[in-house]
Amino acid sequence: MTAVMTMAATTAMAVAPKGIDRANLDPTVSPGEDFYEYACGGWMKANPLKAEYSRFGTFDQLGELNRQQVHDLIMGLDASKAAKGSNEQKIADLFALGMDSVRLNKEGAAPVQKDLKTIQNAKRGDIMKLMATLPGLGVFFGTGVEADMKNSNVNVMYWSQGGLGLGDRDYYLEDSERANTVRAAYKNYLETIARLAGYSQKDAERLAANSMKIEKQLAEAAMSREELRNPAASYNPMSVADVEKQNPNVKLSEYFKAQGLDNVENIIIGQPKSLAAVNDILANASEQELRDYMAADYLSSAARYLSDDFINANFELSKVISGVEQQQPRWKRALGVPNGMLGEALGELYVAKYFPPSSKEKMLTLVGNLRTALGQHIDNLTWMSDATKAKAHEKLDAFTVKIGYPDKWRDYSKLTVDPSKSYWENVQGAILFNQDFNNNDFGKPVDKTRWYMSPQTVNAYYSPLSNEICFPAGILQAPFFMPEADDALNYGAIGVVIGHEMTHGFDDQGRQFDKDGNFNNWWTEEDAAAFTKLTDVLAAQFDSVVVLGDTHANGRFTLGENIADQGGLRVSHTAYHNSLGNSEGEVIDGFTPDQRFYLSYANVWAGNIRDAEILSRTKTDPHSLGRWRVDQTLRNIEPFFKAFSIKEGDKMWLAPDKRVTIW
Repeated sequence: MTAVMTMAATTAMAVAPKGIDRANLDPTVSPGEDFYEYACGGWMKANPLKAEYSRFGTFDQLGELNRQQVHDLIMGLDASKAAKGSNEQKIADLFALGMDSVRLNKEGAAPVQKDLKTIQNAKRGDIMKLMATLPGLGVFFGTGVEADMKNSNVNVMYWSQGGLGLGDRDYYLEDSERANTVRAAYKNYLETIARLAGYSQKDAERLAANSMKIEKQLAEAAMSREELRNPAASYNPMSVADVEKQNPNVKLSEYFKAQGLDNVENIIIGQPKSLAAVNDILANASEQELRDYMAADYLSSAARYLSDDFINANFELSKVISGVEQQQPRWKRALGVPNGMLGEALGELYVAKYFPPSSKEKMLTLVGNLRTALGQHIDNLTWMSDATKAKAHEKLDAFTVKIGYPDKWRDYSKLTVDPSKSYWENVQGAILFNQDFNNNDFGKPVDKTRWYMSPQTVNAYYSPLSNEICFPAGILQAPFFMPEADDALNYGAIGVVIGHEMTHGFDDQGRQFDKDGNFNNWWTEEDAAAFTKLTDVLAAQFDSVVVLGDTHANGRFTLGENIADQGGLRVSHTAYHNSLGNSEGEVIDGFTPDQRFYLSYANVWAGNIRDAEILSRTKTDPHSLGRWRVDQTLRNIEPFFKAFSIKEGDKMWLAPDKRVTIW
């Protein structure tokens, strides 16, 4: 992509087609041999990966349009004319600070020197206070306020494992060529940013070695991503007094007091084994090892907000992990900061310009139709008892639906953006502001009106703790949502998204929460066993998928999303046919309604991806790769086979006794 999208590109994204765009197809491929290639091959050939992307698809294409829309909004702001302290001033100044490469390169490592000196002089007894108060320092663990899983109307404090610079524990534990390559790149990265911050080569090597030693110890104690999918395993309420009695080096009362919280008496521990490991490290690591670990983490957090040397070092690591070849232009990188840290402030501007009320009305109709269809599917389940079906209906009926944007906008008045301070200092101020915003909810009733995505986000979510589905304005654009398009296209795209999020309420995690958002078993023992038997089959199907070389997909890790993809497709297809009534629907440009429905779904996931990104996402992303969200999911759906006359002997064919239907 060029720095600014052309008007032609923007227009092409914005105009909704009446029927399927044949240019997206590859007619040389039979839909029965490889439906993804048939449906998306033309788009993939017309949109080869550019150097700045590790993956680029129609989903990302909408993200680019969205980014351009937000950029245009920011460029229309004038900080010099905006009232000091206004959202407009904060957004404009924060973006300008990120764009000022001359100043950033002149300042170099100066913005981090004061904090770095504090870390370098820290004693063992200083660590809890530093973790609590130094923005950008994310070592050992994380804490945060969220609804109590067993009393979803009240906000409580949670403790969770963390402290891994590479994010996933397997990078530290696996003895594979890729893991070794990633570790080597990470070690080089830590040494590079340490040297840029003023460390000698010898000291930089020590810092990297000490940091990786501690991170490996944390990785060895961390739950795997599959284990983290079990809510019960991560719900371990304890008194802070008992935590400190069992783990005397993890002084949580001191930590919370430093954050201004004197009333945290109880906490939910996510991963007790990791907590014990933190306690051991704090007791047995030398002060130099602890300082180096904290310095490495702090510098890594700051690197993207400093000079080009730091940014380039960070990018070199990204190249190894994702395979991306070129950095995004500065304006895109700078845009992400106010877009993330002042998300709703920008969102208020965004919806005023880009989200018409008519879109919300049409979405409400679609959601209602999908809710009805999911209810029909629940009624028709052969593996679920009437008693559990009644509870499932109660949960479905209790869904809260959020569309477009919140009714009440977030208050940013206590956030200060001061252009006389460095970019990193202002980012730190935003980190503290958001930390205080979260902590301020501790012990209070849960605000059920709060949104957990900004309106301009190209995504959607289901929250089990509030039993809500949310569709921000950002995703309600082509190719997902096209108000003037053929209904088959809308049901195949945004309809499946709606059904997907609804089905999350009944996936392997969501099903464990009741209609009020409480972690509560509302299933009979027999129904739970039947559900598990079905999901085991689906997990095994995806385990068998070879994504690259000898690397397989992880069916257990991606189970929730795969359940939701299948549920979304099945439920939206039913809703679409309900909307047709007694009509069979019209053939448009040679495609039947069902063909257009499934082609529309596939086109949403059209994309190209680098090998390194395939491996990275297979390890870290709970969503299956786009190709398999299409081909593997559709192999379980009978109407799809009928729509394209797929028969036994075709590669897409899956024998009826091998298919699995959950919702």
